[in-house]
Amino acid sequence: MATHLLRAAPTAPDTLAAAAAPSTGRFLLALALIVTVAFALARLARKVRQPAVMGEIIGGILLGPSLLSLFPGNVQDHLIPPSSLPYLQLLSQLGLVLFMFGVGYQFDVGHLRTPTAKRQVAAVSLSSVALPFGLGAGLAVWLHPWLSRSELKVDGRLGPALFLGTAMSITAFPVLARILAERGLYKDRLGSISLACAAVQDFLAWCVLAAVVVVVRASGPWPLARMALESALLLAALVLLVRPGLTWLLDPARPWAGGSALSHAVLVVGVLLSAAATDAIGLHAVFGAFAFGAVVPHRPIDEFAPEVPERIEQTSLLLLPVFFTVTGLSVDVSGLGGRGLLMTAAVLLVACTGKFVGAYTAARLTAAPPREAAALGVLLNARGLTELVILNVGLGLGVIDTRLFTAMVLMAVGTTLMTGPLLERWWNPPASVERVGAGARGTGAA
Repeated sequence: MATHLLRAAPTAPDTLAAAAAPSTGRFLLALALIVTVAFALARLARKVRQPAVMGEIIGGILLGPSLLSLFPGNVQDHLIPPSSLPYLQLLSQLGLVLFMFGVGYQFDVGHLRTPTAKRQVAAVSLSSVALPFGLGAGLAVWLHPWLSRSELKVDGRLGPALFLGTAMSITAFPVLARILAERGLYKDRLGSISLACAAVQDFLAWCVLAAVVVVVRASGPWPLARMALESALLLAALVLLVRPGLTWLLDPARPWAGGSALSHAVLVVGVLLSAAATDAIGLHAVFGAFAFGAVVPHRPIDEFAPEVPERIEQTSLLLLPVFFTVTGLSVDVSGLGGRGLLMTAAVLLVACTGKFVGAYTAARLTAAPPREAAALGVLLNARGLTELVILNVGLGLGVIDTRLFTAMVLMAVGTTLMTGPLLERWWNPPASVERVGAGARGTGAA
């Protein structure tokens, strides 16, 4: 998104300097406002037992036309001037890339190694992906006549159907992990199974989304085959060359090893190059960032520079409020209208039904008690931040319009906000688990 705006800007250095200088101060003021609002609403979210990131997401929406259009005098342009948008979009993409590296780095299938949980995790994961995907694709076909043709960049219903099915299938793995940590369920059986299911679902959803992007962006059979081949070659290079290379390079026995400076530089450069590679292929930059994070060897990092991934994560957390604000600028609740409200209700109903029924049914068929199956369905219904990432990809692809985008953002916020209260109602952890989670609550951050 940001790259298209920047390409439209003048290229002469003097012209760029003249255009940028007057807006620097206003850009810094807008950035200060974004960080302040995000911090305040994150604190408020914690007080009402919601993940802090949900406060930041709502803050980004409130800085958009959903709230500011209600005031006279074009308040939004004064607070976030249009001249600052290209810079904010660049920062938001950088924050997104660093965040997706963290998601990939934390991706762990260790929970799947427990023999008693393998069957349940596989069944619940597949069921709670397949049912939402089918329902979401069907909903897209039904809503297609209501979509704005001027905003769509694809013909026909295949692209919107595939994308909406994928978006309905996602579970917000990072937000889910924080919900479990804050409620002392991180090491409980329910927490382990739900995290394993969310990891598998997100992996499947990102694979499907990558395929959707290739199908939508390819203009014929040869470009489609080329993008698929280049993506496969990049993934093979990351697994077969980059991972062993990083293991050798970061080995503490090497004469150049020492401290965390080398690890920090290597990981940051690696994630930026991987993100640039997938962007050049035609995929979104987030795919490269996620893939690089997933192949980074943990042993040399965790043993000798464990603070490096945390530093990168903290940088992404600082920039993510900018991403939420850029997202909020495309969300206009006040402009939904009657059809938009009906669209939102349909999206919310399909999202909750697909995830809960899919997870609950599969869990019960694999001998889970009713209460555990219900809690699992509630947990996997949380979308949160990961959903916003996918929705921004879809909006950039032109497979959804801004009204459906708004409806999906509201669904992501609603399903995540309801997770905590429903979990407390249907699942009361035993005292032993509460003691285990006492320390986790102190670190259950944003």
